[in-house]
Order: sequence, then C-alpha cells, then structure tokens
Amino acid sequence: MIIKSLELLDYRNYHRLQMNFDRGTNILYGDNAQGKTNILESIYVCATTKSHRGSRDREMIRFDQEESHIRLFIERDAIEHKIDIHLKRNKTKGAAIDGIPIKKSSELMGMLNVVFFSPEDLTIIKNGPAERRHFIDMELCQLNRVYLHDISNYNKVVSQRNNLLKQSWYQESLKSTLDVWDEQLVRYGIRVIKEREKFIRQLNELIRPIHSKLSGGKEVLELRYEPGVTEEAFEETLFMRRENDLKLKTTSVGPHRDDMGFYIDNINVRKYGSQGQQRTAALSLKLAEIDLVKLFIKDTPVLLLDDVLSELDSFRQNYLLESISRIQTVITCTGLDEFINNRFNIDKVFKVKDGSIENQQQEVKNER
Repeated sequence: MIIKSLELLDYRNYHRLQMNFDRGTNILYGDNAQGKTNILESIYVCATTKSHRGSRDREMIRFDQEESHIRLFIERDAIEHKIDIHLKRNKTKGAAIDGIPIKKSSELMGMLNVVFFSPEDLTIIKNGPAERRHFIDMELCQLNRVYLHDISNYNKVVSQRNNLLKQSWYQESLKSTLDVWDEQLVRYGIRVIKEREKFIRQLNELIRPIHSKLSGGKEVLELRYEPGVTEEAFEETLFMRRENDLKLKTTSVGPHRDDMGFYIDNINVRKYGSQGQQRTAALSLKLAEIDLVKLFIKDTPVLLLDDVLSELDSFRQNYLLESISRIQTVITCTGLDEFINNRFNIDKVFKVKDGSIENQQQEVKNER
C-alpha cells in the first residue's frame, strides 16, 4: 500500500498544492509553522475522515474560503484508487472513492491504512485514559469494520441515554424507557469489550520483543486491558448504578470508561515509571502498531512521522529508522541532519516554506 500523489485546494495555509511521493522515505523539511504537519493531516483525513489534531472541518479550510478539497491517489494490491474529500465551512463534508460519492464516512475506513506518530504520542502513557481509548478505537476502526459499526452504535446509545437521564429529571415518566437503551448499551458494549480484549492481547505479543530490544533486554513490558466493567457483569452493574446515573445525569458504566495499562516487571509505568521508561514504552507501542497493521491487512501501512526524531535520543532514532526502512514513510523535520548523521536512506526531499513546496528533489541514497 502506497500513496502516489496528493492534491490540495484551499486547505489550511495551502492555496493549491500538487506533490508526488516516492515509494520509500519522503522528507518534508523546513522551519516551524510553514505547513509541514498540514500535509500529514490531509493524508490522515483521507484515511480516517478526521483530523489527528481533533480540528473541525471549518478549521481546516483556508482563511476566507468556504470550501476545501483534498485528493489523494493511492495504490493498493496493485490497483490505483482515488480518494476525494470535500470540506465545507457550514455543511457536512463530502467524500468519494474513485469518483463515486459515499453515503457514510465509515465507508472510507480501511481504504488507506496509516500509522501516525507525533511527539504527543510519547505522552500517551502519562495522559488520561481517553487518549488510550482513542488509540485503540482509531486502530481497530481502520482494521475491523464490524468494530467500527459496534463502537459507532455504542457511542450513539451512550449519548442518547445521557440525554434521557437529563430529561428524566424534568419528566419522571421517561425513566421507564431506560430499559430499552440499557439493552442496546449492553449488546453493543459487550462486543466492544471482546474486540478490545483481543486487540490488546495481539498487541502484547508484538510489543514484548520490541521493548526488550529498546531497553537492551533489561525490561519486560506488558499491556493490560483495564475495562470499566467486565462483559459478564455489565448488565447487572448497569442496573445497580441506575439510580446513581439518574442523579449524576450520565452513564457511569461501560467501555467508554475503559483504560489500557502499561507494566514493566509488574510495576505501573504511568504511576511509577521514569520519563525515559514512559517514552520508550510509547515508542514500543507505535512500532507494535505498525506490525499489527501488517498482520491484519497482509500489507504495509503508510507511516506518518511528525517531527518525532528530535524527541528521541540517537539509539532510539536509529532503532526507529531501521524499523521503518521498508515502509513508505512521510516524515516532517526542521532539518536533514538526523538522517545524514544516521546515514539513513532518503528517497525524496520536499522543502516546505510558507504553504508551498519550494523545491522537490530526488536524493541519492546514503549507504548504511
């Protein structure tokens, strides 16, 4: 799986852009705030329909414009495809695959598999559980359409149940309708729990050898699924908490309260690990994510690295660069020193300046 080319029109700080990518390593370099990350974001939007930064559609449209267009040409299983995203300031976005409009954004998921790695990912362990749930959901939604269906319905039911809990404060008769929503919540919630358990179990098998190498064989990293409630106890616990939910006007039970724990030799890394251990565990997680995607799709994902190398020491830089050597990668950085110093193969270089590609050049590959 590779990206062949990208076209932008009135996207972020780009008026018009067209760029062709190499099958190997593509470097976007330039000063900060020039638009490098915006290019990665546009690719991510084509893969997931969402911004990795959580931006709204209108925030991705160029200033003083009403619409924005992203067009991405990809190759998958030796077949070329075109993904079109049409962002509108005051309307729902439109999307099309090979010129055919799609009715639901979810139809796009899995068309292009990407792994996005930013400096913020290095803090995923010490941040709140919402970020770890987001990591699990975004990966599973790209890989498993059944999970995408189940988590989408589960989130809708949670939202509708919460609205009902608030309305019942004023209309007590509405409480009798909670049984209907609770039945759906349990049905979809149990499916979500089962898939998350399986996902973390598979991820565990991949992350252990990676972390062992990164730690010089000194540490054993284990991921643990920490569900808000088990599938066996879900229905009973939800019923027991109903009065409490009515008082708080929110749903307190279910996989929307899940977490994922990181343990080194049975010690909780989030609570007791050093900053170095947390960052190494986070890097292990992203590298294991790449391997898991390969396992699922029987192909390589596209890797997007947003100024990550500057956050890593030379040993971890080398390990990361070696790990991605056979994957199409788009990397942003402020300079090329890290790659030259590490004698890393560079296939194509783009200099980004003030919302434009100043020059594109094919680089001679360095010998490792």
